[in-house]
Amino acid sequence: MTEHAVRQALALVKDPGTGKGLIDAGFVESVLARDGLVQVTLAVPRERARDMEPVRAAAEAAVAALPGVLSATVVLTAHKPAPAEPPRKAAPAPSPAGQGAMLMPGVKHIIAIASGKGGVGKSTTAVNLAVAFAAQGLRVGLLDADIYGPSLPQMLGTQEKPRVSGSRIHPIERWGLKAMSIGFLVEQETPMVWRGPMVMGALEQMMGQVEWGDLDLLVVDMPPGTGDAQLTMSQRVPLAGVVIVSTPQDVALIDARRGVRMFEKVNVPVLGLIENMSFYCCPNCGHRENIFGHGGAEKEAERLGAEFLGALPLRLAIRELADAGTPIVAAKPESEEAGIYRGIAARVWGKLHGEAKPRGPSISFE
Repeated sequence: MTEHAVRQALALVKDPGTGKGLIDAGFVESVLARDGLVQVTLAVPRERARDMEPVRAAAEAAVAALPGVLSATVVLTAHKPAPAEPPRKAAPAPSPAGQGAMLMPGVKHIIAIASGKGGVGKSTTAVNLAVAFAAQGLRVGLLDADIYGPSLPQMLGTQEKPRVSGSRIHPIERWGLKAMSIGFLVEQETPMVWRGPMVMGALEQMMGQVEWGDLDLLVVDMPPGTGDAQLTMSQRVPLAGVVIVSTPQDVALIDARRGVRMFEKVNVPVLGLIENMSFYCCPNCGHRENIFGHGGAEKEAERLGAEFLGALPLRLAIRELADAGTPIVAAKPESEEAGIYRGIAARVWGKLHGEAKPRGPSISFE
């Protein structure tokens, strides 16, 4: 699969207004093709943008049918000047899945697990919470939105490639979850040297072109920071809320604060804060050491007017099991750490269903 092959396919897609192929009509503005993922931008006259949807859909189908293409996205832009004579009006077509809030129509609730900075255990938290939700009998999906640093294949213990049917991708099923990550589509050591539009296109493909089916809950493992991925998620799907993960230290809390404020600006409810690596407990003698401080996230939650969902210790078992691809909630469900994750999951699920107060006390590993 090459850019040349993509352009050849686009040349065969006719524009009903001019009778020419998209290449000859001058509508193909850009083609980005890498590792089986293709994004095409069509620049059309502004007054024709609404009527070009059937052409966009035909172009997307033509590219998706090419050998080696795992996923294809064709988007319209409308900044070219209008021609002297208006073209014929094309027959309208229904909007495809992948427009606005209908990207994932079968998903009842979508929540993001986010952090202001990397290295705070956000992905470990996201995976264990997803498994904890599934343990409640919920139909759960897990989406790795970190395009540059996908960790889901490692944490779920599989490098399996997803099955592709036409332009549809079937998620990997593991630990009672349906999961998708860019890491399942490329080789493990392949760097994603992509600009923002490619990142946003890949995210939209993993939301709109994956066969998620009917889910009670989709957990999204966000990349750290407040950039393109966060904006794409908040604008393209109806996020029910976000859980912020932080360590107790001040530098992490400053970034967590930025994350809270960003989601507030885009009208995404903050479901609460989690303090990860709250303290270290020696597995031999039981001595406790507050390596990164302690209680900072709880105080920050109170200051921001958000709920403090719980604290998790810095324990060797959590790290070892995550690296082995066996989340501790699944591998050691009787452990205290697994109990904390399940408790947080129960509190979040209760908040999604409008419970004014949690059913139990605040969960903290003291």
